[in-house]
Amino acid sequence: MPQMYRIYQLLIVLPLGILATILTALATSIGCMVGNAHFWGYYPAMLWGRIICRLLLLPVRVTGREYLKNGQSYVFVANHQGPFDIFLVYGFLNRNFKWMMKKALRQLPLIGYACQKAHHIFVDKSGPSKIKETYDHARQTLQGGTSLVVFPEGARTFTGHMGIFRKGAFQLADELQLPVVPITINGSFDVLRRQDGFNFVKRHPLELIIHAPIYPSGQGTQDIRTTMEEAYQTIMNDLPPQYQGYVRNDDQ
Repeated sequence: MPQMYRIYQLLIVLPLGILATILTALATSIGCMVGNAHFWGYYPAMLWGRIICRLLLLPVRVTGREYLKNGQSYVFVANHQGPFDIFLVYGFLNRNFKWMMKKALRQLPLIGYACQKAHHIFVDKSGPSKIKETYDHARQTLQGGTSLVVFPEGARTFTGHMGIFRKGAFQLADELQLPVVPITINGSFDVLRRQDGFNFVKRHPLELIIHAPIYPSGQGTQDIRTTMEEAYQTIMNDLPPQYQGYVRNDDQ
């Protein structure tokens, strides 16, 4: 069965996956230029995420959507297990959102341009003025129910364990007084580990656990720290036992 699954990935999933990625980037770029960026910046990618997971026959389980209110903007924070986090969140979160992503990703051929047209937020840490521009962009974007998804670790895990959280997303939530929603991602590390690079995937269930929002109770440094610690522990508590506990990630 593993050998047949690899042949299926090579002959079926790879060409269809490349085609779906190109079509998604084109639909997003063109749609955002001539139509509603709120629509075209999200729905083609949502379908793309679902198609990739379905093509690979990966079982997906989602819990906690009942915590989310229509029309409310959130800052979603999730652990970063691997590349399949993107497909899982895009395809199954069921919320119109923007990513907060590294500035370097803008240089990716076709995909980087599509992300720019979709108004995803590229983090530029080259100086105080650039950081302010990032926050101003986020402030303009997070309106009318549009949310933000961030991986606060800033890098994928090498071990399946969580590293430390950076505070940028929590500072933004504090400044805008938005609720923070912790998300636990399970299974992505087992599907394709970071150190495996571009490789065959393993068929393993994926799980997206949406936790209750952490609403702001104040504003300032202490509130940021408290929210960050609560979100970290909440995500950690729903990881499988073998991946619980902090492990240093040298890439952070």
